[in-house]
Amino acid sequence: MRLVLVGPPGAGKGTQAQFIASNLSIPKISTGDIFRANVSGGTELGKLAKEYMDRGDLVPDEVTIAMVRDRLSESDAQDGFLLDGFPRNVPQAEILKKMLEEFGVALDIVLELVVDDEEVVRRLAGRRTCSQCGRIWHVDFDDKKDDVCDACGGRLYQRDDDKEETIRHRLEVYQEQTAPLVSFYAQERILVGVDATGPVEEVTQRAMEALSPYTD
Repeated sequence: MRLVLVGPPGAGKGTQAQFIASNLSIPKISTGDIFRANVSGGTELGKLAKEYMDRGDLVPDEVTIAMVRDRLSESDAQDGFLLDGFPRNVPQAEILKKMLEEFGVALDIVLELVVDDEEVVRRLAGRRTCSQCGRIWHVDFDDKKDDVCDACGGRLYQRDDDKEETIRHRLEVYQEQTAPLVSFYAQERILVGVDATGPVEEVTQRAMEALSPYTD
């Protein structure tokens, strides 16, 4: 199966990508993993990407796309893959479609993790990080009534990117840049939405049920 996973920040894409890829016995391919592998491996693309990152600049689309192309050409991705974090916008989706056509294959399904903005804010704004051991707690899910880490006694704090105003800005950026991707794949008739609220195991079960018609 060739699958793309999309959804807003806080939808649980990273967690679900791991479980889904494992259940389907296909590699999980994320842009973050690809970047790290190329940079640590000292590839030509990795060196080029590192130049941009060291300057604090965004890595150009063409470098990212070249890395994705190389990764999808590897042997473990020939019978299927799960893409997480790519494509991020419609132009990238069109390039991916052409790329796969060159390989003689196509996407089977795009799975959208559906969760409303207020739930995303609740999930992310409720996180607290231990200043000592780095463990993450949640004010609701872990029933934390104080600012002390139960694991090591360190002080808990809220990271800047977990603050409500930052989260709402990220959601606005998602709506502007990535949400049109959902419309694109809906027109391609390969989009399937899954309710991403509730326990992780339940979301995984819903996702696998949604994918089952494509795995026979």
